[in-house]
Amino acid sequence: MALVVLIFVLPVFYSFVVNSIRVDVKERELKEIADYVANTIENLYLMANATSGHVLLKKMLDLPVSVEGSFYVVEIARDGDRASSVKAYIEDDLAVQASAWLIGGLKVKNGVSVESGNHTIFAWCERCLEAVYVWLSCEAT
Repeated sequence: MALVVLIFVLPVFYSFVVNSIRVDVKERELKEIADYVANTIENLYLMANATSGHVLLKKMLDLPVSVEGSFYVVEIARDGDRASSVKAYIEDDLAVQASAWLIGGLKVKNGVSVESGNHTIFAWCERCLEAVYVWLSCEAT
């Protein structure tokens, strides 16, 4: 009897473990993406602040097309008009996500999210007299 129970229970347990590992791998890849985008935005901010006057900077991001075969979204999360963090999440499974904090003082302008795929994704930073704005955009390839 114990052998019969083992034969039915083991595959269920195994699939749970495999699924848990897949989710963990996706979350780690999304964390790398969020960290990379946040770091790029912060570097653009530092370069914009190192100069005087109006500055507009654009940086092409080298991001993967998909994460473990799933498309994902990169988004600048905001609190009002202030940028607070960069989030990356799987498009069809919002529970699989990761985020990276941004330095304070950045405002969001225009696009706050882009989807992965066959696009070239850019991070933007614009320093005006009143504030520093950041946003993301994409162009079809």
